[in-house]
Amino acid sequence: MLNEYISAHNQPLDTLDLNICQRAFDTSLFQLNIGKDTEEAGRLAALIIRLFQQGVRNERQLVSLVSASRSKLYGRSL
Repeated sequence: MLNEYISAHNQPLDTLDLNICQRAFDTSLFQLNIGKDTEEAGRLAALIIRLFQQGVRNERQLVSLVSASRSKLYGRSL
């Protein structure tokens, strides 16, 4: 059972996966007013990919988790 979990998370992202992550990324940047070519944008992209690989497949959930994570880190309410 554990091997199935680990191997599923080590699989490369396909086109559909990347599309979900890209939309979540674009929405997050817009909502959080972050420039696309900033260091913070890179951190958000990495977080979205990590969350996706951990099983969060819903675009809205990804955006919500990224927003909550940023709010917690920076003490900002959104």
